[in-house]
Amino acid sequence: MFPTSQNPTLPKVSEVITKGSTGVIALPQNPTVDAIGAATALYLSLLKMGKNCIIISSTQVKSDLAGTDKIQNTLAVGGDNLVVSFPYSDGTIDKIDYNIQGDKFNLVITPRPGFQKLNPNQVTYSYSGGTFDFLITIDAPNLNSLGTIYTENQAQFQGKETINIDRHLTNAFFGTVNFVNKTSSSTSELVLKVIKELQVEMDKDIATNLYAGVAAATNTFTSYSVNAETFETIAQLLKAGATKKTPAPQSQQPSPTMNRPVFNKPISPVNQPATERQPLQNIATVESQESQSKEGAQSPQDWLKPNIFKGGGLV
Repeated sequence: MFPTSQNPTLPKVSEVITKGSTGVIALPQNPTVDAIGAATALYLSLLKMGKNCIIISSTQVKSDLAGTDKIQNTLAVGGDNLVVSFPYSDGTIDKIDYNIQGDKFNLVITPRPGFQKLNPNQVTYSYSGGTFDFLITIDAPNLNSLGTIYTENQAQFQGKETINIDRHLTNAFFGTVNFVNKTSSSTSELVLKVIKELQVEMDKDIATNLYAGVAAATNTFTSYSVNAETFETIAQLLKAGATKKTPAPQSQQPSPTMNRPVFNKPISPVNQPATERQPLQNIATVESQESQSKEGAQSPQDWLKPNIFKGGGLV
């Protein structure tokens, strides 16, 4: 067990979480490894407290950190609406039908000819709707940075206790409680302080997730923002059993090679192949023909969408 912090904001954070029973932890669009590590560590901690909690992101998150598989793409907190989900690509489904046989409700999904039938092992079930007592945003400078999680659920966000945990210089202090430290070298360090204030027992998974977050945010402890407190945090996490693991960079993050200078050897026009030179009038003619061809071949916008039927009749 870690001692609690003297930061005056932390008791307010603890109060909101302690008095609520249901919470939502929200990540921004395309979250960093630091944000993922911080959010999943807090999620695992709230589960230990017996809270009914979900973690959401409007974009798909891929990571091997504990708890990442629980990240949802929709705001569903124990609601009553059953959601049936399965992998889908445009044009693969011909129609969706349903019928009732006795006391059975059957949902019938017909694949388009030439495409594989639905694999039942890939079907998942969840519930949408429901209410929550508090919202915790992680590494989000404003609510709009949450993407569709916010823009499509603004009514559910209104009037909710919102805990804003962030280190962005541009943070708008939009929460009812704002635990924002713009000099912190990582958001995971801030979440560690929250977990300590809540007096949740640290375990290996929580410590490892926070370690990965700090390591990623500081470029393995080499960035200019690293200070003595950063290393004190790492020491605490290692003592708690953290595995020294730095996740691979996410696909949406820039590749290190993107910042390298590229030296191109100038190509003299004399050396260019003659086939690359085309008269302007020929190009204009081709473009005109292509435009006319496209105009004559237009098709409806929704031709790939599945048709939905009710008992054999078009809805």
